[in-house]
Amino acid sequence: MTVDVATEIFEEHRPVLTGVAYRMLGRVADAEDVVQEAWLRWAAAGREDVREARAFLVRITTRLAIDRLRHLQSRRETYPGPWLPEPVVTDFGPTPPDTAERAVLAESVSLAVLVVLESLSPLERAVFVLREAFGFPYAEIATALDRTEAAVRQLAGRARRHVEERKPRYDVDPAERRDLTERFLAAASGGGIEQLLALLAPDVRLVTDGGGKAKAALRVIETADKVGRFLFAVADEVDPDGEVRVMELNGGPAVVFFAGGKADTVFQIEVSQGVIQCAYIIRNPDKLSGLPVE
Repeated sequence: MTVDVATEIFEEHRPVLTGVAYRMLGRVADAEDVVQEAWLRWAAAGREDVREARAFLVRITTRLAIDRLRHLQSRRETYPGPWLPEPVVTDFGPTPPDTAERAVLAESVSLAVLVVLESLSPLERAVFVLREAFGFPYAEIATALDRTEAAVRQLAGRARRHVEERKPRYDVDPAERRDLTERFLAAASGGGIEQLLALLAPDVRLVTDGGGKAKAALRVIETADKVGRFLFAVADEVDPDGEVRVMELNGGPAVVFFAGGKADTVFQIEVSQGVIQCAYIIRNPDKLSGLPVE
């Protein structure tokens, strides 16, 4: 196999490898580092013995991601305030917009699910991502993780139960989420506190991530009154000359505020029964540098 052919094969599978690594790690830079290391190992491998390139590359990427996740978990224990994944522009390629496959991909990359995945062990998370998000057969996952198929099935069952028990139940209708997002923007920018409160569920939660580098709450804020007043106060601090855009991030609409030519804040909501059940604010500049400015 020539170098050109090896490169072509790797690039063909790069989207899947990046998707696996991001869902494992929650940060684009870490995912890209893992994929780059996978490329180096692929380039140095004796590829003549590789019968199935995708399985080989997924195995390398998954094992590298597990190693990195074990290192990152200890760092996240000392993270200042709530930790949220790095927001990423979602592009599911040729997947039709209304298919069940797209819905699964969107949910697997949502902030709500990625936060829950943080509580899994690295092996459980790997099995969940490979099985639930990408539909890999148990036998293939077992080979990737150097485990028996029976052990992988046990890990998969445990991870699925854990996620189902902790994953909030939100509506996934993108039109409703976008409508509420736009109504929130209107209420925050030109309405009053009562107009804003009307969009919030009584037990709404607000999770903010400043990473100790930008102003954010150090604890999760709960109840409509507290969340509404916090959001209303934050809205008053937004640069009136800054650009505001609605973008699709992590499988759903999000509001991105720009200041000084770069992303400053990401705001995203989760919806159920016509009201906002949970809101996320990401302000850690390290997590926003990869968002497009144009």
